[in-house]
Amino acid sequence: MIPAKVYEQTIRGFFAPITPYLDDEKVSEIMINSFDRIYVERAGLIEGTDAAFANEEELFAAIRNLAQYVGRHFDSDNPVLEARFPDGSRVEAIMPPAAPEGPAVAIRRFSKNTLTIDRLVSYNSMTREAAETLQALVAGKQNIVVAGGTASGKTSMLNAMSGLIPKHERIVTIEDARELQLQQPHVVPLEAQTADAKGRGRVSIRDLFKATLRMRPDRIIVGEIRGGEALDLIQSLTSGHGGGMTTVHASHSLDTLNRLETMAMMSDVEMPLYALRCQVASAVNFVVHVSRLADGSRCVTQITEVRGFDPKEGYELVDIFRRDYVGRNNDGTIISEFGPTGELPSCHEYLSRLGHRLPNSLYDKVKAAS
Repeated sequence: MIPAKVYEQTIRGFFAPITPYLDDEKVSEIMINSFDRIYVERAGLIEGTDAAFANEEELFAAIRNLAQYVGRHFDSDNPVLEARFPDGSRVEAIMPPAAPEGPAVAIRRFSKNTLTIDRLVSYNSMTREAAETLQALVAGKQNIVVAGGTASGKTSMLNAMSGLIPKHERIVTIEDARELQLQQPHVVPLEAQTADAKGRGRVSIRDLFKATLRMRPDRIIVGEIRGGEALDLIQSLTSGHGGGMTTVHASHSLDTLNRLETMAMMSDVEMPLYALRCQVASAVNFVVHVSRLADGSRCVTQITEVRGFDPKEGYELVDIFRRDYVGRNNDGTIISEFGPTGELPSCHEYLSRLGHRLPNSLYDKVKAAS
């Protein structure tokens, strides 16, 4: 067996044309459209580079070496590769004919510095009172879905929120490809596995979910919901496993619940739509929506409570915090204000009884509005 250190050195050698960007802390994404067309994202904005592989074969060799490192196949029978570099950077690669202009690769890099809620406040991604509200919700074991578009910062937000979980709790994480960097000491990370060349050894997210329920978790955190495992998550959150967290690709809070519905229907369990919607509304307590704005900045745009489902009105959603947009500065940066809406979470008395009081400013806003 080849030692991991040797593999790491080999991989860096194969990916030599892009190593300056792999080492650049300001680069969050490297996009290889073809062997000689490479782009990077810095501070939320995409720019072209002069980097290039010698030819398509050199790029193929680099991807196959990475596939070997993670124990997966990248060939005509397996044309899509989900992998990660030794430093944890996520890699998605697609080969021809699915990628007609040659292998296409996207590399998502993660900061080596642990992102915390306090850092998000210092970056103006949210306010201190919003951070204190999230702290109370997490400590009170409310179920939270982090939603947003591609590259909006969902995983980073989930990582930061994990730092609010009490340190004595046992956390089990489930992911397709390991990305979460939880800050707590008692974490059991689980990762799905693809089948080998003979179709053996596949372990799906749903398989891990079923196993997790018997591993005595205090909390279950799923890196991202993509399919039928949504129903397993919903049912676990409504059966005593509180304080769960996950991420979902969605453009706003209502779309988050609609997507969870759709993905739950991908499972092999048939359920009346009304019953499913009631379960979704019961399972998800709050949606934290994050966005990447036009100026490249990433921020929290909504903290929304899910208060139930009505067959006539649909999901009852109430914004607790909301970002309002004012305009732009001369340098193009977006001016916005993020603050409480004057609504208190319906669980505020329950949280208070547990010793998790919400910020006084939320109560003041309610009094001012009444």
